Amino acid sequence: MERLGFLRSDLVNSLFMSINQQNIRNFCIISHIDHGKSTLADRFLEITGTIEQREMRKQFLDTMDLEREKGITIKLQPVRMKYNEYVLNLIDTPGHVDFTYEVSRSLAAVEGAILLVDASQGIQAQTLANLHLAQEQNLIIIPVINKIDLSHAQVEESVKELSQLLKIDEKDILRISAKQGTNIEQVLKAVIEKIPAPKGNIKDPLRALIFDSIYDSYKGVVAFIRVVDGQVKAWDRIKMKASGKQADIIEVGVFRPQLSKTDMIQAGEVAYIATGLKELDQCRVGDTIISINAKTESLPGYKEIRPVVFASFYPAETDNHDLLKDSLAKLRLSDAALQYEPESCEGLGRGFRCGFLGMLHLEIILERLKREYNLNLVVTSPSVSYQIIDKKENSFIISSPEDLPEPNQITETKEPWADLEIIAPNRYLGQVMKLLEGIRNEYKDTQYLSPERVLIKYQAPLNEIIIDFYDKLKNTTAGYASMSYEVADYRSADLVKLDILIAGEKTEAFSRIVHKQRLEKEARALVKRLKEVIPKQLFNVALQAVVGGKVIARETISAMRKDVTGYLYGGDYTRKKKLLEKQKKGKKKMKAIGKVNIPQEVFLKVLRK
Repeated sequence: MERLGFLRSDLVNSLFMSINQQNIRNFCIISHIDHGKSTLADRFLEITGTIEQREMRKQFLDTMDLEREKGITIKLQPVRMKYNEYVLNLIDTPGHVDFTYEVSRSLAAVEGAILLVDASQGIQAQTLANLHLAQEQNLIIIPVINKIDLSHAQVEESVKELSQLLKIDEKDILRISAKQGTNIEQVLKAVIEKIPAPKGNIKDPLRALIFDSIYDSYKGVVAFIRVVDGQVKAWDRIKMKASGKQADIIEVGVFRPQLSKTDMIQAGEVAYIATGLKELDQCRVGDTIISINAKTESLPGYKEIRPVVFASFYPAETDNHDLLKDSLAKLRLSDAALQYEPESCEGLGRGFRCGFLGMLHLEIILERLKREYNLNLVVTSPSVSYQIIDKKENSFIISSPEDLPEPNQITETKEPWADLEIIAPNRYLGQVMKLLEGIRNEYKDTQYLSPERVLIKYQAPLNEIIIDFYDKLKNTTAGYASMSYEVADYRSADLVKLDILIAGEKTEAFSRIVHKQRLEKEARALVKRLKEVIPKQLFNVALQAVVGGKVIARETISAMRKDVTGYLYGGDYTRKKKLLEKQKKGKKKMKAIGKVNIPQEVFLKVLRK
């Protein structure tokens, strides 16, 4: 019976591989966060019979616990489905602005995209950002309005907005309810009818684009690829065009959605190859896989990983440095966007300077390190990268306050600016503009998407919108506004390093690079926040914000007080006075030799603020 099962598995694989390229459709779903993308993917899996009903669960393609808890897609996930005689390759993409890079990788591997819009929220900022990415790739767009079953859904208004945005007829926009399964098959039929089949030639030399990768302890680096030309099977020898690394393929297969081995993969398919390589850097995302000795041109790639937020991680227990190093290495095997390099700090010991796609990405990595590897970490204040031009006209990028040279060595400092797009209801336009007045900015444009909704375009320094601007925007607009941003360029800025002294000792974790225009405000806010979260000690603790030896702001944490005279009763007052004087001398001595113990929670609270 086992032998028969083995033969049946091989037969299924062979049948699945014997497909006409004209019957292949490669597509993805793009949307703003919480617009029902994962639910729509679930319906596709059910209708096509890709997942048996007994195995089905909500957000099936979201494989991480954090994705389910937060209700967002973090990691792209491919899946192959069979619908009638057609093979449909879907790549499920994230919707949060931090993971735009994941979306761009997905778009490079497909010919079309479903643009999903929530009927109760309308077009959001990330919807526009993802649409622009898809249009840059010349993809076919299938517009779909979701959640038409909701009582407060504004279906016709959303249809009109989308029609004006895409300049198409309203009847060409599909109306569905992914939750109830309404009109889902119409979407699948539109994918087949409107999205073109791949155009690769199976007889040409191999060319395949790597759009993602994971690491398997037995198979090595497993590259997720889109085969553009040619074909490849197990034990073929391949070469990475950019890195020049060669490898013998251990296994090839497709996503169902788990990795499913096949005999061969060919032009037009979204598939995987197990390379046997032991390092992710040898098989880079964006590289082109070719046959050995083939004179094949590289495929046009997409945006390379560009971290925009940087923070340092230090183990709370210094003995855990090697554990932190191994944990980061393991996380990077499944998250190519995570970047890190070792660094050391006099007060915090040895740690790592890490680069992230945004604050949500940082929080997710931090949470995974805590959950999966039981690590307690001290996290420095997040920052962005800056461009420095020194007296010798050398230009270099820094991401840590510690790397900022002395002022007399600097000719010019530059900070990154971003193109910022905000979509909000008209009634909140005044509040949004007032919020924007609180940061440095350049106004660009205002567009009315409909009589009720407006698109505002600004440019602003990245460090002023990356930390908590989005939360403030949501609070100001009762959750109705959305935003997206993209790094534009570096501009000259008057920057200084702000240090924090706690009881006279510099704490590197709280150091930051600040624009002079915001220096006093930032300094006062930081020491005030530290006063709120640092526990009281047995002596007074001075908190000072310092720039170049000059104190900009100061707060004092008063000492804990013990009632040393509580047990006395009656007698002369001099007895109490003697005890109080003794306590005073003890506190003075403790202040001279005592050290402030800062719990890990303090660093996390300041980070979240």
